[in-house]
Amino acid sequence: QVQLVESGGGLVQPGGSLRLSCAASGSILRINVMGWYRQAPGKQRELVAVISSGGTTTYSDSMKGRFTISRDNARNTVYLQMNSLKPEDTAVYYCNADIYSTRSPLIYVNYWGKGTLVTVSS
Repeated sequence: QVQLVESGGGLVQPGGSLRLSCAASGSILRINVMGWYRQAPGKQRELVAVISSGGTTTYSDSMKGRFTISRDNARNTVYLQMNSLKPEDTAVYYCNADIYSTRSPLIYVNYWGKGTLVTVSS
């Protein structure tokens, strides 16, 4: 069974930084795109950033320049470095990945983590 587990969320003051991690585990053969999404209270889930297996990145315009996505393919882990955090960045941050596993070696399956809460407040 494949799962994604996020960590690194918490309470931070405006202007502060946090680094989120998401580790994929299970019978993984290969991971294509990995990414981060977020959902603020009362709002729809939105894209934060995604990264391909080759390292190509795409960011939401509102987070470009403040957030940096990276990944360690050997560890099946994706990271999100968040700087200059604002109260409006408060949300549950979800990890997402397209994964080929031993159960589905020819077609990737899209997986979500359970999320980690980031609260930006003084």
